[in-house]
Amino acid sequence: MDHQRLRDWAERLYERRATPEQFLAALQSERSARLGPLTLDLDRQRRCGYPEVIFGERKTTETILAAVSRLLEAGQPVLVTRLADDKAEVLLKEFPFGVYHPVARTFRCVAPDAPAVSPSGRVAVITAGSGDLPVAEEAHQTLLWMNVSVRVIHDVGVAGPHRLPERLPEFRSADALVVVAGMEGALPSVVGGYVSCPVFAVPTSVGYGANLGGVAALLSMLNSCAANVAVVNIDAGFKAGYLAGLVAKRASASAAEGASIWESCDDSA
Repeated sequence: MDHQRLRDWAERLYERRATPEQFLAALQSERSARLGPLTLDLDRQRRCGYPEVIFGERKTTETILAAVSRLLEAGQPVLVTRLADDKAEVLLKEFPFGVYHPVARTFRCVAPDAPAVSPSGRVAVITAGSGDLPVAEEAHQTLLWMNVSVRVIHDVGVAGPHRLPERLPEFRSADALVVVAGMEGALPSVVGGYVSCPVFAVPTSVGYGANLGGVAALLSMLNSCAANVAVVNIDAGFKAGYLAGLVAKRASASAAEGASIWESCDDSA
């Protein structure tokens, strides 16, 4: 429950226009909503900075519709991942102001009357090849939902080593990077050697038989010699985008606020 709504309830209680039982019921309804088989966490935005994301795979269209409606009712931005085209078609009919990205398989929207907020933080999403595009676009759409400024750089894999340095000015000043690669998964280590920010590596299931559905790329990235590379799961574009977005938002906020509370702490003892 946000501060304004809490204040409104406090005034109702003080003026005896509401009972304590009504207040407790309202508080509970703000924390979660039971929607058939789904219990939607409506308090996550307050705790974690962003609302619950709806994983669309294997959920019914009715369940997804109910979740999107309830999030919008609570004034929270919506992101649905791994959404099939037929379910997206239904969502767009119900919420025509939403955006469906068929390559990323994501649907995102905010309430039409929500105030516009300028993006903050800077993240670049980099792909080794065009086969990595669906995973990269999932990261891209996640970052747009988080209201982060994003630059996407495609097809700079290690098979053409001259291509990456040529694009370096486009991402060197980013707060965080998402690097998506299949095959042997070498690109994140190379990128990590050029930048001073965190690199979130995403192995993809792109590759021939010995790639083992992305396991080869995953193991290669886990063994990266670049100290600034961290690795997420195979094809986990959402997870990498989310992590990079959190880093970028914190970096942007710290720059805006100046000295942080950590600078006043002395841990030298």
